[in-house]
Amino acid sequence: MAAFARRFGPRGHLVRFFSSSEYDLCVIGAGPGGYTGAIKAAQLGLKTVCIDKRGPPGGTCLNVGCIPSKAMLQSSALYHEAKQTFESRGIMGAGNLSCDFSKMMDNKNGAVKKLTGGIEGLFKRDKVKYLKGFGKLTGPNSVTVALNDGGEETITAKNIMLATGSEIIEKLPFVEVDEEQIVSSTGALALNKVPEKMVVIGGGVIGLELGSVYERLGAKVTVVEFLPTIGGIGIDGEVSKEMQKILAKQGISFKMSTKVTAVEKSGGAVKVTTEPAAGGDAETMDADVVLVCVGRREYRDGLGTEDLGIEMEGKKIKVDDTFKTSVPSIFAIGDIIHGPMLAHKAEDEGAMVAEFLATGKHPHLDYNNVPSVLYTHPE
Repeated sequence: MAAFARRFGPRGHLVRFFSSSEYDLCVIGAGPGGYTGAIKAAQLGLKTVCIDKRGPPGGTCLNVGCIPSKAMLQSSALYHEAKQTFESRGIMGAGNLSCDFSKMMDNKNGAVKKLTGGIEGLFKRDKVKYLKGFGKLTGPNSVTVALNDGGEETITAKNIMLATGSEIIEKLPFVEVDEEQIVSSTGALALNKVPEKMVVIGGGVIGLELGSVYERLGAKVTVVEFLPTIGGIGIDGEVSKEMQKILAKQGISFKMSTKVTAVEKSGGAVKVTTEPAAGGDAETMDADVVLVCVGRREYRDGLGTEDLGIEMEGKKIKVDDTFKTSVPSIFAIGDIIHGPMLAHKAEDEGAMVAEFLATGKHPHLDYNNVPSVLYTHPE
């Protein structure tokens, strides 16, 4: 445990500071890769600390990604199935069902709170020290944490694991996200009501999943995609083609091989201007909400990797086959290194690094066999 002290500054202000604590492993980031690695390391006998600025552990996945979106997908699927199929099965009265969107969101929030609280419970059970704050590398074996509640703590560790994940790409030349009418996936999971008309920019996994949620709940959804296929880069062409037909039959409209050139608020609505990707006449359409799903970027802001001269591969941190960076005591996993940006991929990497540090067992992960799932209907 870090020793805590306080003193009064020159003007009588209370100053809090914490002495250095030494650990076997310091994990920066409490997402699926980070918390899995931290818990595994502690179970294998390493004195471990995990740091995350968000507060509740779980990263994007548990807080504003996989878990809340799946809760909404499940609830909306049940509502849609009841309305569309129950009477044909002899279960009468389903045609008059209504959706209490506020309660649906409360259910989603409850699932998030339960699971993030569960992670904190696992930290306590396995004696992982959890610090809520922003961690920055200050040396090959040191991390300075700006604590959310104020003050700083310096961590000294034999090894450091970077698991800071990724964040939504919000800054684009043609649109400014405000998380009210022009939203990212985070904002789409916190809307106050179901919009009448929604335009989804990007027909990848996130856009299709959240578009499906709101279409099932009654919104008129149009997906605008720059590529000629939906599902993102790497999806099987035949699967993509057939999936688009099924989603169109369900009620989602598609504008393929189309680029967005402007998104503007106008008279309480949002006007979206598009044109063919290959060039051509511009078109406009109105929406109550525009959902921007054009990808994610590696999150290394203020991490201190540049100061330590950690080698990069483009925008990714370069690692060897043990996930070691160019600084021998620092490892990196998840979205900030090569491979798909998927929670279960990061989990495996985190567990393997922990096992390597504790036992010397060499990591092995075949990236050709990492599954990817799109939770639409059909999946």
